[in-house]
Amino acid sequence: MTERQSRPVVAIVVALALGFALTCMVSAEPVRAYRALLSGALPDIGWSADAGFSLGRMTRFGAVVEDSIGLTLLGLAMLFGLRARQFSMGADGQFVLAALAAAWVSASLSATPALGLPLACAAAVLTGFAWGWIPGYMKARWSANEIVTTLMLNVVAFQVYRLVITSGFNDPSAGFLATPLLAPAVAFGNWIPHTNITVFVVVAPLAAAFAWVLLNRSTLGFEIRAVGESPAFAEQCGIPVRRTVILSMAIGGAFAGLAGLHLSNGLLKRLPVDLTPGIGFEGLVVALLARNDPKRVPLAAFMYAYLKGGAQAMERASDVSREVVLIIQALMVLLVVCERFVPVWLEQRMKRHES
Repeated sequence: MTERQSRPVVAIVVALALGFALTCMVSAEPVRAYRALLSGALPDIGWSADAGFSLGRMTRFGAVVEDSIGLTLLGLAMLFGLRARQFSMGADGQFVLAALAAAWVSASLSATPALGLPLACAAAVLTGFAWGWIPGYMKARWSANEIVTTLMLNVVAFQVYRLVITSGFNDPSAGFLATPLLAPAVAFGNWIPHTNITVFVVVAPLAAAFAWVLLNRSTLGFEIRAVGESPAFAEQCGIPVRRTVILSMAIGGAFAGLAGLHLSNGLLKRLPVDLTPGIGFEGLVVALLARNDPKRVPLAAFMYAYLKGGAQAMERASDVSREVVLIIQALMVLLVVCERFVPVWLEQRMKRHES
């Protein structure tokens, strides 16, 4: 491992060490609490002479894997905009509208599963793509600030989502406002008992591989990277900067659409009207942890989801609240991001010293 590759690992170790120091300040049993954080999300592997090997706590570990799948796709959604120097915050809205579109198509075509599931996939991806295209076009055409437009479009998306479910696309027999339960034929089956781990456990890393190929082995990927490095220079070289900006945000929306499909047809099988906003913002954290590298996104997503699962275990098994883990997560993100600036800072300091 080179020095550059080892810096994020060192940053994570330092964050965990600082987190343990913080735990010692607030807990009467810091070792027990931190053990719960680091191992509480793992499955319980047992063995006996009569029954042989057994696996326990698979529901908790399955939740970590399920969460990491969605975070991988949302991290990729945020990554494309960041690589083109577009700070899009629209993954939340793209994600929720794509989930709604997939659920509606699946429920409408439940009698024809051969068409229902493929069309639901297409509806989710195209909805995410279209909702990402809108702020991209506004930025390219009118130089509208992408942070403002995507945040406002998130509000619109959630209100449209609630309007559709409350206005008719719901199941009166459910006992609460939610879309109809999807038929098994148009939903993704569970691969592991007691979990909602579906085929997306394979789709997510394949999506990361596709994103890497698209960014590093295609003309469009070269244009996105060039625009991200220097839009003025890219324009002088004949690269269509406006089109590239639009496509970078739209492609990110397509990945958010896959995350919405995973939610509607893989995890929940029906969508509640009070879907919590903010899930898409966690994709930004994952993208930052991965340093905008698609190859690292699945690992960063799993690590982030593992900490969330460990936070729940720590809260139940010790006297430490979940907020302490949120501080540890924040420290980890800050240190991983800031470590990129340390070599630059040291180099500038050495130059000033020499002069």
